[in-house]
Amino acid sequence: MIGGVLVLALALWKIRILIALLFLAFILAAAMRPGVEALHQRRIPRGIGITLHYLAFAGLMALLLWLVVPRATSQVRAALPTSSSELEEQTKSSTGFRREVLAGVQDRLENLPTGTELLDPALELTFLGVEIAVGIFFVLASAAYWIFERDRAVDLFASLIPRPRRKVMRDTWTLIDLKLGAYVRGQALLILVVGTVLSLVFWAIGLPYWILIGAFAGVVEIVPVIGPLTAGAVAVGVGLTVSWHLALAAGIGVLVVRLLEDYIVLPRVLGDAVGLSPLVVLFSVAAVALLFGGFAVLLAIPIAAVLATLVNVVVRGQDPAEEDVPAVIFSAKDIESG
Repeated sequence: MIGGVLVLALALWKIRILIALLFLAFILAAAMRPGVEALHQRRIPRGIGITLHYLAFAGLMALLLWLVVPRATSQVRAALPTSSSELEEQTKSSTGFRREVLAGVQDRLENLPTGTELLDPALELTFLGVEIAVGIFFVLASAAYWIFERDRAVDLFASLIPRPRRKVMRDTWTLIDLKLGAYVRGQALLILVVGTVLSLVFWAIGLPYWILIGAFAGVVEIVPVIGPLTAGAVAVGVGLTVSWHLALAAGIGVLVVRLLEDYIVLPRVLGDAVGLSPLVVLFSVAAVALLFGGFAVLLAIPIAAVLATLVNVVVRGQDPAEEDVPAVIFSAKDIESG
């Protein structure tokens, strides 16, 4: 018996990346389900509803790239020297932190690898890109299938447990699904809000690369704890290339936006969707990163939310049917219809 458990644990550890991708697909399905069901109530087949969600997401990404990339590129071109002689001149005329940054750029340019040295890394990057593309396709396809097959899976699992506990199991499964969906939709909304607001703040104070740093700050919102700290450090570091006054203004801007997010936006948008304390979030991020690698940090809060829900129901005896989950973007009616 013990040997079988060890073999199973080892097998699961070997396929942990596949398990992580499947869990990501379940989270994505939970986020889309209310929208798909709302469309289904309007006589739109679920398959078409899923396709519309994917097309809307792709269109939103294309719009963001169209708005951000040209402006970010122009900012970078305007800031970077156009020749090695100009770079050397700027390095000599600069002082402090900016001088160190430019000197580092100059050193890197002088030690660029040859074409032969770049061939192997380029091939590795190509293979990595293919793997990433396959992983994205796998997640999207699995999420679509899970929207269709979730109820059948719940029925199958319910048939394996005693009848008196089946209702609690179904309610627990539904509660986890609602929490994960609300969390993902809330995080997507926060990424847009934080990225937009900080970009405007950085533009107002005259921070170089304001749109790049603002977009970066929005994207790293998806990484718990570490993401916002990294965004603040980058903003302050770029501000130091100009003056300490600008660095201070950038730091204050990030801090104010973060405080508004924590005390006003998050309670209204996510509420108690995952029900985790900051200490539990920090521990979850560290534990998941150590066990599964940096890529799994994105799943730290969803994993902790699932475990916390199971502990509340199984150990503490809470009734999952009585716990409320905030209806992020969709109405309660749309969520319950799923």
